[in-house]
Amino acid sequence: MNAPAFRHLDIPTLGEWLAGDEPLTLVDIRDPVSFAEGHIPGSRHLDNDSVPALFEVAPRDRPLVVVCYHGHSSQQAAAWLAGQGFAEVYSLDGGFTDWQLRHPDRVER
Repeated sequence: MNAPAFRHLDIPTLGEWLAGDEPLTLVDIRDPVSFAEGHIPGSRHLDNDSVPALFEVAPRDRPLVVVCYHGHSSQQAAAWLAGQGFAEVYSLDGGFTDWQLRHPDRVER
């Protein structure tokens, strides 16, 4: 049995989507302290406790982008979320670390 498909998303493309106000759901799976210290604007923290709330509010037909530290653990989360009925799921390559290096002025604290 194959894992549900997700796609890889690069930093420049996410930057374009956010600048163009593309409708998407952005979730950050890093630990709560790291998220509080800085995250991509518009993202929501996602952990085991907040998954049910995400399922209630996030449209399943809207692109869903998963962010972690470096783009590794977000792949597992993205595959799992794709299996939960989200039609278009992405894992951000390079994660928040790369985003913050490229866009220090686009970090919400």
